[in-house]
Amino acid sequence: MATSYFSERASPASQDLLSPASPAVGTPSRGINALSTRITSVLSASYADLEIRDALETLDTRGVKNTAETRRQLRLDVQKEVIQCNGEVVKDFGQVAEQLKRIGTAISSLNKCCDEMRSHIAAANRETGPVLEEATSLMQQKKQIETKQQTLNAFSSHFLISEDEITVLTSTAEPVNEEFFQALTRVKKIHHDCQVLLGTEDQRLGLEVLERSSKQINAAYQKLYRWIQREFRTLDLENPQINASVRRSLRVLAERPTLFQNCLDSFAEARENILSDSFHAALTGHTSESQNLATKPIEFQAHDPLRYVGDMLAWAHSTTVSEREALEVLFISDGDEIKRSIQAGLESEPWLRDEGDEDVFDGRKALNQLVSRDITGVARLLRQRTEQVVQSHDDATLAYKISNLIGFYKGTFVKLLGADSEVLEVFDTLESSAMRQFRANMRDHVAAVQGDLAVAPADLSPPEFLEDALQMLRVLAKSYDTSVAATDSNEDGFHSVLAETLDPFMGGCENLGKSLQAPDSNIFALNCLMAAKTALTSYSFAKDRLSELEETISEHIAQLVEYQHQYLTYTSGLNTLLDALSDISDTADSLKTIPELNAFKPEALVGASQQLDEFLPSALIDAAENLKRLQNRTIVQNITEEAAERFCEDFEFVESKVIAADDLLYKEEEEEEEPVPTLRDLFPRTSGEIRVLLS
Repeated sequence: MATSYFSERASPASQDLLSPASPAVGTPSRGINALSTRITSVLSASYADLEIRDALETLDTRGVKNTAETRRQLRLDVQKEVIQCNGEVVKDFGQVAEQLKRIGTAISSLNKCCDEMRSHIAAANRETGPVLEEATSLMQQKKQIETKQQTLNAFSSHFLISEDEITVLTSTAEPVNEEFFQALTRVKKIHHDCQVLLGTEDQRLGLEVLERSSKQINAAYQKLYRWIQREFRTLDLENPQINASVRRSLRVLAERPTLFQNCLDSFAEARENILSDSFHAALTGHTSESQNLATKPIEFQAHDPLRYVGDMLAWAHSTTVSEREALEVLFISDGDEIKRSIQAGLESEPWLRDEGDEDVFDGRKALNQLVSRDITGVARLLRQRTEQVVQSHDDATLAYKISNLIGFYKGTFVKLLGADSEVLEVFDTLESSAMRQFRANMRDHVAAVQGDLAVAPADLSPPEFLEDALQMLRVLAKSYDTSVAATDSNEDGFHSVLAETLDPFMGGCENLGKSLQAPDSNIFALNCLMAAKTALTSYSFAKDRLSELEETISEHIAQLVEYQHQYLTYTSGLNTLLDALSDISDTADSLKTIPELNAFKPEALVGASQQLDEFLPSALIDAAENLKRLQNRTIVQNITEEAAERFCEDFEFVESKVIAADDLLYKEEEEEEEPVPTLRDLFPRTSGEIRVLLS
């Protein structure tokens, strides 16, 4: 539409300019300037402006046609529409004003009603204030009366017990039965309820009741303490069904931690004496009452020292398990109730609590401690008998087996009694004592063997003292492997054994090898090292020492490979050629000097070739003969093959130099046309032939 509008606008103008009615050319210049100005303003206008585009789109939507009449009436029409819109807005705002007037009238009416209600409420508050104050006072008086009534009822029902109940509670002639515990529970409730009396105006009554109930409770606990001690002296732990009254009594007595601990101490002392007598009877067959047992005593049955110690440890372990199972019902099933009772006792007697003790009572810990104290006497006798066995024998293997056996049972007792048990100190002492005896016996044995060291055997086999040491090491390793120490401490526990049983003898073998010449020294060392490796191969806990042995074996194998290589090169005569070529480089000038070397002159080279031919048929057999006293034939074969491979590499080096020198000489012969015998003709063997003959 914009395009048509401007085209229509432009058409009349052009027609006016060219019509006959248009002014003459000689009209004044003023009209021409106005027209040009108008045209210039139209042409300079930017029709890409958004406002112009919006105006054109508005005209397009209104459906305005571009005519002269429309252009003249456009401004008037627009102004008329604006005036109409403004009139409608004014009319709408008039309606809003009328609504606001009605709302203002309603608000005024509501404010008036609120004022009237506020005045009525104020009058009601003035009239009901005294009534509320009187009701509040009456409620407080009622509450005070109810409190006094409750205090009176509590005193009547809780603060008085009969003489029969006092007799049951305090008299030692009366048994500890259900009536005793009911009376004690009631008196404790009275003691607790005394706090209510102390909160009243008459505190004297509360103090009197509190003092009387405290005396009754203390007398009841003393009666219960003495009764438990009598029961403990006659208690049969062989029967796992412990009297229910004893369990309940212990649970109640725990409210007095001091009395409870004294009972446990006396019980532990009695059980220690009983178990010590039982252990002595199991050893000797005689009890403290001079009665003979039906079973055969351990001292008469176990003639082997290791079995003797094992039987004693087994008896101690069995007794500990039985003791723990018998006492477990006291501390595990009722552990939480005992803990609550001790907690209550510590709250009533806070001076008994330790500052750093966070856990009031741990049933399993208390059980472990009590069982440990019960078997203390057994552990003491066990230590004496075991130390006598260890010190009375000079066999290092026996001492080590006993140490491992003690270590095994120590791990078992750790699982039974925990790592903090005092009994474990006895096992630590015994284990250390057995290991000290083992080291002392081993050092004596090493000192005796060192005096007999002379020379290595003629066949370079491991000496007899090393064979004996390895046999002992196998026994010790098997003992360590079957003990719990092998799984707990892995290799650390066996390092000390190796240091005592293997290292001194390997050092003796090393000293013997120093007096031998190569390759006998290396062969002797390998035979000894391989024997030690074979003894330790089947044990995973010796892998570090096996790695060390393998490194040492590799060193000696490398030395033997070097010896065999030297033997092959010298025997074959190849060393002369290698020495001659040591200063030859890969340059042409250097290679041309090879035929001038003494080792590569015709006579010398032909002699070297003949020596090589004589050497090759029996080279491997002769080389293997050097290692015939090495017991491991696989190592002999590997050493010989590696030396032969290095020999082949040396030969390939010589061959490459010979071929390179011949190539240079062949070129010069073609230029001079004078035939000269080549080095290859004098030294015809090839590296392929060498490898075939040495394979």
